[in-house]
Amino acid sequence: MNKFLIAGNWKMNTTISDAENLTNAIIEKYKNTNNKVKLLVCPPFINLSAVSNIIAESTILLGAQNCHWEENGAYTGEISLNMLKAVDCEYVIIGHSERRAMFGETNEIINKKLQSVLSNSLTAILCIGETLEQRESGRTFDILAEQLEKGLAGINMEQSKNIVIAYEPVWAIGTGVAASIEQVDEAHNKIREMLVALFGDVANEILIQYGGSVNENNSSELFSLKNVNGALIGGASLKADSFIAIYNNALAKV
Repeated sequence: MNKFLIAGNWKMNTTISDAENLTNAIIEKYKNTNNKVKLLVCPPFINLSAVSNIIAESTILLGAQNCHWEENGAYTGEISLNMLKAVDCEYVIIGHSERRAMFGETNEIINKKLQSVLSNSLTAILCIGETLEQRESGRTFDILAEQLEKGLAGINMEQSKNIVIAYEPVWAIGTGVAASIEQVDEAHNKIREMLVALFGDVANEILIQYGGSVNENNSSELFSLKNVNGALIGGASLKADSFIAIYNNALAKV
């Protein structure tokens, strides 16, 4: 499959003015020449509306970094999918390792969120990945299988068309240490096998992103791998030059 989704997860960075400046810089450098390579930005909640207004006339997509599974209610500090749709979000990141580790999100909570995202006709980016201890103890594929099976519980083949998987080895996120090309290839091939076991041949169309210290220097080699269909990018997405360089590396592969 020769398609890519290049997504920037801005995490807890940028004020509104920072976000506007960064978005304008991205638009200035962005040349959309092939619809097989999509560009997505995921700012903090408070910046979504400002970014949405700036990208409205472009083909850049907008996503959120999280959501609540309920439509509304007494959930102080949470954001509903109706709120996200009101600012034209099309994607939602679900189950990022930082949410799992720092905020106690379980596979069951993540599944609730994913179910809600899909029922609201948005696309979910489901993050999975092992810790260093889990990898060193030889449990990587067991962990990935558990996160996929529990995170995707109750999802049917038709719904799977609106899911992106982001493989992010926890030990490589924000550390500057990317997994080796062999580790990425092995993990992505195994994830594809797991998805096919869950959903059949339709799973061959599910995009599998890699995340974990992706930059303009290593992304071209990563995008050469059969089952790497893009990247979920942290730090490098906060610099327009780096972000667009990664996008252009994907563009060169189609």
